[in-house]
Amino acid sequence: MSTPHPRAGARRWALTGLALLIVGVLLFPLYWMFNASLQPSHELLSIPPRWFPTDPTLDGYRAAFDSQGRHLVISLFVACGNVVITLALAAPLAWALAKFRLRFAALLLFVLLIVQMLPGIVKANSLFQLYSEIGLLNNTIGLMLAQSTLSVPFAAVLLRAQLREIPAEVVEAAALDGAGAWRTFLRIVVPMSRNSVITAGLFAFLFSWADFLFAVTLTSRDAITPVTVGIYRFVGANATDWNALMASAVLASVPAAVLLVVAQRYISVGLTGGSVKD
Repeated sequence: MSTPHPRAGARRWALTGLALLIVGVLLFPLYWMFNASLQPSHELLSIPPRWFPTDPTLDGYRAAFDSQGRHLVISLFVACGNVVITLALAAPLAWALAKFRLRFAALLLFVLLIVQMLPGIVKANSLFQLYSEIGLLNNTIGLMLAQSTLSVPFAAVLLRAQLREIPAEVVEAAALDGAGAWRTFLRIVVPMSRNSVITAGLFAFLFSWADFLFAVTLTSRDAITPVTVGIYRFVGANATDWNALMASAVLASVPAAVLLVVAQRYISVGLTGGSVKD
């Protein structure tokens, strides 16, 4: 049995140390955000800075819940609605592009890719003019539809790659058993592509949860403002209350972080699905 070369072991430890250093640098802003959320505002301006909350306080979280609680609920409602709209539109579209011989399938796929490349400000300005005419400004449904213009093309392209791998024999067997097209799609195709569906839904949620451009353009009433715009306006009104600002940022980060941790195994499989076959 051969022993590992000393240089190979040293290189492995060096690469591990470098990786840990990079991860530490990337995670430091998150740590400082949490650290600052537990310190009184006057201590955050002390020199040298306090790297640990020696006298932690929850006053910032109380202020954050009072000012941002409603915005968090609105963001959660809009994000979940965007997930429903995205999957309801993208999944059938991806199935049609993957299995049916559509005459303009290649052109439609190209259009979906082009839509993702359009600057968000172009979409936001166009939708603002449209919404002002049809009465969807300051409306959560309008905000869901606007955000779906980002998530539907991405989800359709992602799901198409996975759905192409479903064997034609499975669909034919369902047809022989008397299942119609929609029943086959809902009862067989969707469960078989569960990982990609969850991945597409998660990215749709994250797109919506992190959206600022559509939210600030299409909403002006505080009653339906998502948390991204709520924090932005909170910063302008409370520029010196860093304790509450950091607490608001922590609360806004929790739902996305929890979803990523819970669904990480589905994401790794869903993103690689369809990567082998063309």
